[in-house]
Amino acid sequence: MSSTPLPAAIGALIRPPALTLLQIAVAASTGPDGEVDAETLALMARQVEEGLLDPLSPAEAWPALAEGLMAAAPSRMLRVLRACGALGRLLPELEALFGVPQSADDPPSVDLGEHVLRCVDEAARQQAPLAVRCALLLCQVGKADSPPEHLPFHYRHMERGLPCIQAIAGRLGLPADCVDLAVLALHELERVHRATEMRAGSLVAMLERVDAFARPGRFNDLLAVCACDYRAYPGRATRSYPKAGLLQRAAQACAGLGEADITSDALREARALAVAEALGSARWGD
Repeated sequence: MSSTPLPAAIGALIRPPALTLLQIAVAASTGPDGEVDAETLALMARQVEEGLLDPLSPAEAWPALAEGLMAAAPSRMLRVLRACGALGRLLPELEALFGVPQSADDPPSVDLGEHVLRCVDEAARQQAPLAVRCALLLCQVGKADSPPEHLPFHYRHMERGLPCIQAIAGRLGLPADCVDLAVLALHELERVHRATEMRAGSLVAMLERVDAFARPGRFNDLLAVCACDYRAYPGRATRSYPKAGLLQRAAQACAGLGEADITSDALREARALAVAEALGSARWGD
């Protein structure tokens, strides 16, 4: 006998209770008000405390998390999961960021966990793809255990962040493009923020390092990650992100140069010259 698809209502009835809990959180990110009433939230917290999520493998949770990340307000899902204790079970690396200070302009520091929530909401406003939203969710996780004496700065967080991202990816079964962009953002986000038009050679080195010429789509996704991170800081929500335009102009100035049959050193010199001419800057820094 051939099987037929179950109606959605019947499918909901037989859904594992842990997935039902996750879907309530997801609904908060997609619904018009984004609220979960206090009684329901208390019940969810009690269920999590009693081990409702224990039989659920992290990979089974990923489709629901991805659905919420792709919604109009991903932070609502994450706040519900955090309020009921589920975030600490599913993504303890993200939960650990709350309460950790991150240097900023005005105010001088922000809560890193809250900053990540603003980042994914900004990505939603920009209708960014899943890989961009996932990278914003994960690229800061190495800052959770920064030495207290250094805060709000996070020295060597990339070394700590890489194994964290790899562990999360393996646990949840993340798509390869999400992991790839998250690792790229881990290493390059702060470098992109520091990009300056005065050093054309440095810009070329960055473009080559992030494989901008061979993988322009991933390069644009990286710039989207950086722009969302920039706008997530207080007072920047409506600002443009000039570093994205700077790097895009630099990449465009180098278009076609890779076709020349020359050595890599000569190609880099030609690219630096093209960028310097396009930006009106020095070819190499002092």
